[in-house]
Amino acid sequence: MAITYLKKAEKTAATGEDETRKIVSSMLAEIEAGGEEVAKAYGEKLDNFTGNIIVTPEEIEAAGKKVNQKLKDDIQFAYDRVRKFAEAQRASIEEFETELSPGLWAGQKLIPMVTAGCYVPGGRYAHVASAIMSVGTAKVAGVENVVACSAPKPGEGINPAILYTMNLCGADHILALGGVQGIAAMTFGLFTGKKANFLAGPGNRFVAEAKRMLYGRVGIDMFAGPTEIGIIADETADPQLVAEDLVSQAEHGFDSPAWLFTDSKELADAVTGKMEGLINALPDTAREAATASWRDYGEIILCDTREEICEVSDEYASEHLEIHTAQDQWYTDNLKCYGSLFIGEETTVSYGDKCSGTNHILPTKGAAHYTGGLSVHKFMKVVTTQRMTREANREVGQAAARISRLEGMEGHARAGDARLRKYFEGENFDLGIDG
Repeated sequence: MAITYLKKAEKTAATGEDETRKIVSSMLAEIEAGGEEVAKAYGEKLDNFTGNIIVTPEEIEAAGKKVNQKLKDDIQFAYDRVRKFAEAQRASIEEFETELSPGLWAGQKLIPMVTAGCYVPGGRYAHVASAIMSVGTAKVAGVENVVACSAPKPGEGINPAILYTMNLCGADHILALGGVQGIAAMTFGLFTGKKANFLAGPGNRFVAEAKRMLYGRVGIDMFAGPTEIGIIADETADPQLVAEDLVSQAEHGFDSPAWLFTDSKELADAVTGKMEGLINALPDTAREAATASWRDYGEIILCDTREEICEVSDEYASEHLEIHTAQDQWYTDNLKCYGSLFIGEETTVSYGDKCSGTNHILPTKGAAHYTGGLSVHKFMKVVTTQRMTREANREVGQAAARISRLEGMEGHARAGDARLRKYFEGENFDLGIDG
């Protein structure tokens, strides 16, 4: 393989992890020991918010009045598409029962989580779409209790548009808590009495680390880090659109990687030439984030062949991956590791992030090597059932006894032996007993 880094990142996804772990570990321990009072105290300290933690119906109604009708229509547009896609995902997997051998039936059941905690970022940006992606999808899955939380603004509470969207999507409880304290409250059942079985939603490095530390006590959507974009582009790509899309994701945060994989030096140079101007044209908050992100985490990788591009892209396993080439179908058929694929210049990660229908809560930091993004399936347990006739025990009981004894597990074998004696009194069987 002959690849060249025309731009190499100065930092990696692991930068700063040790300090983050220390802070989060301490906070989780304090909140678990001290309960609601400690969680509330952290909210006051970190968000400078002293209002109601449990958002009241009156506050929800008041928030709705602050959201103009055009924005409500746009939120509904996004919600309708995300819900429709989630419903199609739900329909793609079914309960069933099949007869594996005479008298032996095995089945699959789908059981939604009882309680899900949905985190909606509310810091630098008002992530209305994240409320749709998490809360809306959980409800389509059939989750009984959805607890949602978001960081409040001092003296104001949760962003009105976020609050309106959470309610529209069916959140059963809404907490005005952000960060680690919000994740802890949902996990430990603080303020609601409903302990989350599963946590979903994007967040900053502290939120991501809290979810990682709590994994095992609760399920989580994935081990998440800062948002990522990868773009595969050849000489036919429009450098303006490629650069715009790289910048669109770099604005997420100071540590959001943006990667370009290409076999065209001309395209790479053209994109490079546009990045600074596009970043500088952003509003202050986005410009500051995108400047740091592109400087520290941006990469442009030049490859010799499309096969090399595929290999490099799969190694990076981008959260979002766009294809801008004359061979989009070939890449679609051959790429294996990504969170969500955007095929052709006509679509963009920005559409998926906001309203086109697929879920934007996706694997980062290489997790796309082994998992996809959030879906209704992650809010559901796929469990199995088994039932048999007495006659089926004749065959299954002997095989189970012999395998168990081969493994040295006599108790397992005797559980089968007992049934054979009961159902087939007086018959002799080959049970794998020496002598």
